[in-house]
Amino acid sequence: MAVKTITVTEEAYKALANEKKKDESFSEVILRTHKRGNIEDIMKFAGAWSDMGDEEAEQIKKRIGKMSKRAMKNVARKVRGI
Repeated sequence: MAVKTITVTEEAYKALANEKKKDESFSEVILRTHKRGNIEDIMKFAGAWSDMGDEEAEQIKKRIGKMSKRAMKNVARKVRGI
């Protein structure tokens, strides 16, 4: 098997190391986390919410917004704590 040596920042290395499972190589982490599905995988979801009403869609949008704000607050807290 051919190998390539790459250089990554300390930040990128830590992010990759955080994704690494026990007994998994960094190559396996990269392949696992960056696999791209094919168009058939995506298309099976096309139209999945086509029967949803505007009110229900708006409620979901609001919930997603709230979750996003909470997530950003948690990230900010963690960054300040580093």
